[in-house]
Amino acid sequence: MKIAIFSSKTYDQDYFEKYEEDYNYKISFFEAALNKDTANLSIGFEAVCIFVNDNIDKETIKRLSKNGVKLIALRCAGFNNVDVEAAKEHDIKVVRVPVYSPPAVAEHSMALILTLNRKTHKAYNRVREGNFSLKNLIGFNLSGKTVGVIGTGQIGAAFCKVIKGFGCKVIAFDISKSDELMNLGVEYLPLDDVFRQSDVLSLHCPLNTHTHHMINKKSIALMKNGVMIINTSRGALINTVDVIEGLSDRKIGYLGIDVYEQEENLFFEDLSESIIQDDLILRLNGFPNVLITSHQAYFTKEAMDQITITTLENIKAFENHLELTNEIK
Repeated sequence: MKIAIFSSKTYDQDYFEKYEEDYNYKISFFEAALNKDTANLSIGFEAVCIFVNDNIDKETIKRLSKNGVKLIALRCAGFNNVDVEAAKEHDIKVVRVPVYSPPAVAEHSMALILTLNRKTHKAYNRVREGNFSLKNLIGFNLSGKTVGVIGTGQIGAAFCKVIKGFGCKVIAFDISKSDELMNLGVEYLPLDDVFRQSDVLSLHCPLNTHTHHMINKKSIALMKNGVMIINTSRGALINTVDVIEGLSDRKIGYLGIDVYEQEENLFFEDLSESIIQDDLILRLNGFPNVLITSHQAYFTKEAMDQITITTLENIKAFENHLELTNEIK
């Protein structure tokens, strides 16, 4: 089977080539993102492999189908960038990697919290320049604080276990409650109560019509003054304009994000010599209490192995007409 991997970086190529011989596939790598303008690159391939910033809308699906593509394999968990109904209409199967090292994302969320709080990134830069002053580096004890977790799937659950180890009170909201987490002392509350009570709020839910812009002017107004908001899930969970207003008003005390709602034009690229046209990301970068990483929460050796193997196993199941356990229907 011939597979086209889009939005590929050197690390993607390293991991897929690591397992390529085990599966006997012919894999081609394209740095370009897959969308309606680049869909013709899929000619001659039975499967395309995509990532979070590829735009698989109805027109792209139509062109993929015309080119003979029968499978879209996401090497990620989220699939909000794929028109699943259009794929179904054109008899194209869509599979994903539902889980890849939940501890990786949970630990990165914890890293954002600790860095924002204790300002280790600023201290590092100061000491490198010979500045050993502690001025403006004061943090707070995380122990004893109330941490709200929105979404307690595998990643959210892993985060709850990590944050409990810091002596925090953990409250959560999810449409499904976990008996395991409740036995660990996690208290499930209505969403508005989680907003009201949290000193730190960490987002671990999928992006859908119910969660789009769930962090907005209305929900921010419910929060404590000086709240810390962490997002390692999907960028559009946060209304960026409203969050900027909350930061300007000092309602939001800290913001740590690994995702951004317009990240497809920015993340995974070196733009250090470019003039960035996104005014909102520039505004966020101007706040001293904002920390942004470029969608790297998943990026560990263990996660990359799991992503690659699961993706190839999904393709293998399709090729052999086996049940697609990770199909998006």
